Amino acid sequence: MAIAKAERLMNLALCLLGTRRPLSKRELRGSIEAYLEAGSDEAFNRMFERDKDDLRELGLVIETVENLDGDIGYLARRDSNRLPPITLDAEEAAALGLAAKVWQQARLAGAASGALQKLRAAGMPEAEDAYEVHSALEPRIPVHEAAFEPLMLACRDRRPVTFDYRKANAARPEQRQVEPWTLECWRGHWYLAGWDRDRRAERVFRLSRITGRVRSRAGVFTAEVPDVVTVRETVESWAGETATRTALIRLRSGSGYPLRSRAISVRELGDGWDELEIPYGHGLDAWLVEFGPDVVVQEPADLRADVVDRLRAVAKD
Repeated sequence: MAIAKAERLMNLALCLLGTRRPLSKRELRGSIEAYLEAGSDEAFNRMFERDKDDLRELGLVIETVENLDGDIGYLARRDSNRLPPITLDAEEAAALGLAAKVWQQARLAGAASGALQKLRAAGMPEAEDAYEVHSALEPRIPVHEAAFEPLMLACRDRRPVTFDYRKANAARPEQRQVEPWTLECWRGHWYLAGWDRDRRAERVFRLSRITGRVRSRAGVFTAEVPDVVTVRETVESWAGETATRTALIRLRSGSGYPLRSRAISVRELGDGWDELEIPYGHGLDAWLVEFGPDVVVQEPADLRADVVDRLRAVAKD
């Protein structure tokens, strides 16, 4: 669906940019295959108006011209849609080169590589690559979840989706109807922030807990999309990074280094165990479960109960 729409928008843009005179709706409909396949004039008009608005949102300057007979025509003059020269200094070029290396996905890597080649052909300065010359480390954002790509496209196109989601303390997945806002990577895991239609509230979903296919749905968003900063703060909060109090846990010696790095205090208990005081925020129970038998929650009681519930849900599988 997304590919078909992108192809239709591209064809419309080429028609408007390639003409020397304004083209009427009738002429545009006869020139673009997707418009010819529209079932009725009304369906074509709705499709054309949406496409025209989408192109304008993308930055294409489309002029509406009325001729002497009162007919309306459309065109996009090349001089009005020519980008200014791109000038980047060495530091900006280095930042773009680093960003292009982050993605492991072949689809995104190809697009990033192609964009860099075009910028270099246009005169972008070659920047020294510190990650290749001085280090064996290379920045990457791992993406293993099959849900990532359809959700990324849904966020971009503002399309509602449905998927089956299994909470960490639930034995079976439940269907969710979501208006996706953005994807965030936090502590090695991908999260989707969006509006849950059934719960009529903002929610964050961990992609690794999405089961089955992500299905797109027709229609528009019913809730206002917040700004980027608000969404990122929500993702951090649901990922457990916003601490409101502290928790006391026992941790087996020689294990749980990520927990140790966040500890406020560490005390040796003997017999191969240490006692840690760590910041406690939403999502900490899900993180502690990942350490299995190496962690025992002492307090608070509600955190201990949440961890036990999650472990019981895992044991039922």
